[in-house]
Amino acid sequence: MAQRQTAVAWASRNARLLAPLLTLICMIIFFSIVTPVFRTTQNLQNVITQIAPIAVAATGITFVLLCAEIDLSIASVATFTGVVAAWFWVGDTVALGAWGIPVALLVAAGIGLLNGYLVAYVGIPSFMMTLAMLTIARGMSIFVSEGKPIFEVPPILKSLGSVSSQFLGIPVIGLFALGVVILGDFVLSYTKFGRYVYMTGANREAAEMSGVNTRQVVMMSLVISAITAGLTGLLFIGRLSSANPSAGDDILIQTIAAVVLGGTSLFGGEGGMRNTILGLLIYGVLSNGLNLLPNIPITFKLALQGIVLLAALLLNVFALRIERVQTRAE
Repeated sequence: MAQRQTAVAWASRNARLLAPLLTLICMIIFFSIVTPVFRTTQNLQNVITQIAPIAVAATGITFVLLCAEIDLSIASVATFTGVVAAWFWVGDTVALGAWGIPVALLVAAGIGLLNGYLVAYVGIPSFMMTLAMLTIARGMSIFVSEGKPIFEVPPILKSLGSVSSQFLGIPVIGLFALGVVILGDFVLSYTKFGRYVYMTGANREAAEMSGVNTRQVVMMSLVISAITAGLTGLLFIGRLSSANPSAGDDILIQTIAAVVLGGTSLFGGEGGMRNTILGLLIYGVLSNGLNLLPNIPITFKLALQGIVLLAALLLNVFALRIERVQTRAE
């Protein structure tokens, strides 16, 4: 009896992690039974390739959400970074070749620094600041590319984004994304900056009284978000073998949905990279599995995806309440 109560208490304390894990397991079992194609190695490689760019963007967004802030500009920053890298590669005006890749990432970092400074030190709400930057970056993408796709991109990005580029059967793009996620988890879990991120999101006033420079933490989190968004843009142009100024609008919704699905709070201080990994897997499995289901009109699949995501979010909300009740009881 005592062991059972201990197990229930442990499950309640970890409900935020267990709820998305249970959702993921149920989805995998369901799609494996309904559509055998889902279990094939090639399809699993496709899932990894599809979620890898979103995983990179989600790493940066996790930092921002843990600070109780938001970054709405990541999709436009990703698109702009990809366009800049391709523009430098084509070299019609300025030819930098492969050096355009780090330059494009520096541009992304500069956007993040501007976002962070104006949010943290000037006081513009992150929602409004990044909404304005969304429009600016989107407009700059169209201006630089003259509104047309650029069909020449650096070969290294093509190789990185191709599903055929593999190491031990795993797409290289997936390994790259995994490396970014692991680095993000290390920073959040084992560094002083990571602890400051959680403290800033949980209670900013208390963190400041403890000597934490919360403004600097917020600014650096937005810089990290912009850099990971830039990396996402580079991965996307590698996958598509072109830089389209009109592409990438879904990145924002997909990224935030994946992070929140994993159990990271929109209000800061709760969650982390391990939650984000679960959310990414849920989103990737759901999107892929629904596309494989027979006898469902393709026009209804997007709505069905939203319905399932809503159900998963409701499960996460209930799990969070159970976890908080157990924490208070102890």
